[in-house]
Amino acid sequence: MDAKKLSENWQDHEQALGDQFYTALGLPLRGHWSTRKPKLMGHLHHYDTEILIVDDAHDLSLEHLMLLKEVTDQGKLQYDHPLGLCLVAAGRGDTIPLKETFDLPDPTWLQFRRRFDKLQPFCRIASHTSDEVRAILATLEPVYQPLFPQLNMRQWTSSIYGWLTNPLLDPTHSGRVTMDNLMKLVTTALERSYLDGDTEVKAERFKSAAELLVLRHDTLKLIDGAGPDTLAQDQGKAEPATVNGQEPEQQTVPEKEQQNPAKTVETAETVQEREHMSKTANCTFSGELVPIDLKRFEISSISLVECPDCGRMRSLSPSKSILRFKAHTRRKQQTPLTEKRWSSTGKTDWDVVGERASEEGEEI
Repeated sequence: MDAKKLSENWQDHEQALGDQFYTALGLPLRGHWSTRKPKLMGHLHHYDTEILIVDDAHDLSLEHLMLLKEVTDQGKLQYDHPLGLCLVAAGRGDTIPLKETFDLPDPTWLQFRRRFDKLQPFCRIASHTSDEVRAILATLEPVYQPLFPQLNMRQWTSSIYGWLTNPLLDPTHSGRVTMDNLMKLVTTALERSYLDGDTEVKAERFKSAAELLVLRHDTLKLIDGAGPDTLAQDQGKAEPATVNGQEPEQQTVPEKEQQNPAKTVETAETVQEREHMSKTANCTFSGELVPIDLKRFEISSISLVECPDCGRMRSLSPSKSILRFKAHTRRKQQTPLTEKRWSSTGKTDWDVVGERASEEGEEI
């Protein structure tokens, strides 16, 4: 059962849940709910139903829970049929969903609580270990192999596990990977590879998808209905003869701007030229997130990191539990780098490379 489908009409909560049970049993929804409700447990008993599993149980209302209690009561008293009940709810950390309801002093919930498992009334399903991630990837491969005949995602298990246990995606530092993040990573990498006509998914695709998951984790995207061509269309129009009812020459300068004569109004051309120069001067990796595990980074005692695009090196330190590469111009010299540093060049993951100290005067 999916509890999310049951919240459309508050007054019909009970019937909505009962109808889902009828549908799951393959029974027609004939007659009024008041006549079908007493027969529900009889049908469950007829089909030897052992347990009811309700997904998204955190969306259940009091009416839903009351119906579940009535059905299980009827099964025990009228049919001597002990019917199991498992409520699967979303939670975070040690928070127990629905516990506030079950802890109410009303006799109804005291009875409900007494029927919980004696030793394990509340269980938390942990996210996935590295071995489990490998097993999941192995299960997904046959599903997508019609589109990617050479697909082999298992070979990147170690890297995928490392990326998805980034502190932003694993804030409790559990060392586990959630199914949600894993599927987002896989589907994003597969979609981009498919659009490029690839027959397999390379490590760079997974790495790029992981970086997007981290960078966009709490990003608010502005959606403007004007569209991207609006600015170009506006610039092509003739300038109006008047602005705010006055001739352009007669526009007055605000008092604050009069006090600061050095401040000038930049034209659209000046802004565009400045942005173009900024983009061409800086390396494309400027400001990008560096997905190095912070524990490994701190244990190594090496803060020097090599830009994967141009090779320039910068000393980095974590900020808010993430590493971000500083803005920099592209490295022009192609002399070999020998410093001990973090690098991902030619690799599927970041690692410490280099042994000798830098030669005096070498550009970094």
